[in-house]
Amino acid sequence: MVKKGRVNSVFIVPGLAWVAIFTIFPLLYTLRLSFFSARLGTTERLVGLSNFLHAGQDYRFWNSLGVSVFFVLASVTLTVLLGLGFALLFNRPIRGQRVFRTLIVLPLFTAPIALGWMGLTIFSETSGPINGALGALGEINPPGWFHDVWAARASIVIVDVWQWTPFCFLVLLAALEGIPKEFYESARLETSSWWEAFRRVMLPSIAPALSIVIVLRLVEAFKVFDIPFSMTSGGPGSATQTYSYYVYLVGLRNFNQGYASALAYILLIVMIIIASFFFSRMRHNYE
Repeated sequence: MVKKGRVNSVFIVPGLAWVAIFTIFPLLYTLRLSFFSARLGTTERLVGLSNFLHAGQDYRFWNSLGVSVFFVLASVTLTVLLGLGFALLFNRPIRGQRVFRTLIVLPLFTAPIALGWMGLTIFSETSGPINGALGALGEINPPGWFHDVWAARASIVIVDVWQWTPFCFLVLLAALEGIPKEFYESARLETSSWWEAFRRVMLPSIAPALSIVIVLRLVEAFKVFDIPFSMTSGGPGSATQTYSYYVYLVGLRNFNQGYASALAYILLIVMIIIASFFFSRMRHNYE
């Protein structure tokens, strides 16, 4: 037993070392930096909470936060609704079901930075297929995807929705397939309305999975960086400059690591509050 325990400990050590080096140490070092005026090539100087207080007076901070909030609300709502719709559609025997399922999940395995470059091609205002199709209709003026503020924001939302809808689809489909058949049979006896069966049987049964999907999508959407970076470079102006993109600009373009660390911790605190709220609600509903 002693030898077996020692062997198990040996296999655990690499995992613990990975967490310590790439998670715990960066968190603690970033926390330390957030209390310093730290710029590349200058001496670090303790400033206390000044970096955090400066964020409240930084208009670019508020702009990037507003862009991220819009992006989160639009992307999370669309991905969850589309994922649920596809899950309901394929939660029944239809011809070619396996082929359709495979096609739907393909975007999930594409690197976000590559999706951004692909979006740059698809939404091209001069040679992109979307504007080409809209122009062929004659009466529709193709939008300036990279020059109009709201069109640019819509374009990054569309690309993100295309990537993350498969994730919602897979989780919610698994939840739907886990509902016992007896529940469906009971619902058919009580009502012939599909909506009533969905509201009384399906939705309560998949509510835990749906909550997890929403929380994970909220966290992922709030820290989106790759698509705006590769697709719009935060433009036009700062219209698609998300919060993570602004942290990148502050820390790796302006080399203000102290302020960037404070911004990163503000986002971390917000994410912890949101996740704690959702999990507390889930715990309250299912205890």
